[in-house]
Amino acid sequence: MMSEKDIIIKCPGCGSKNRVELDKVDKNPVCSKCKTPLPLGGSVDVSDADFNDVVLKSSLPVLVDFWAPWCGPCRMVSPIVKELGAQYAGRLVVAKLNTDDNRQTAARFKIMGIPTLILFKDGQPVDQVVGAAPKPQIEQLIRKHLTDS
Repeated sequence: MMSEKDIIIKCPGCGSKNRVELDKVDKNPVCSKCKTPLPLGGSVDVSDADFNDVVLKSSLPVLVDFWAPWCGPCRMVSPIVKELGAQYAGRLVVAKLNTDDNRQTAARFKIMGIPTLILFKDGQPVDQVVGAAPKPQIEQLIRKHLTDS
């Protein structure tokens, strides 16, 4: 049974769908059928209910995109964030939190403007960018907190 902490990854080798637990993404998962390494890029949606488990308990750094569907700058940043998630797959988890639907977590981290990107490491916020930042600025934020960049 799939939990909210699982993601489905399509195998690039055989096309089969694989369920991967988010807390195991740093274990270099492989396809259950053909054993091809699975790409861990992209992003996962988080909510008030699972934020602690997915973000704060992650063994990998987590870049959280606080956004809303009506926000134009959020829609501009979203593909950049997903691209960086693919680029740093296995070293970084990218999570998206809809601030309209998850006001508790947005208030907890004092989100006053969106998009806001917060990088969490070892369960703590370590850096952030507010507003529609260009890819090099977001990537710089990520790289300075990855130990093997």
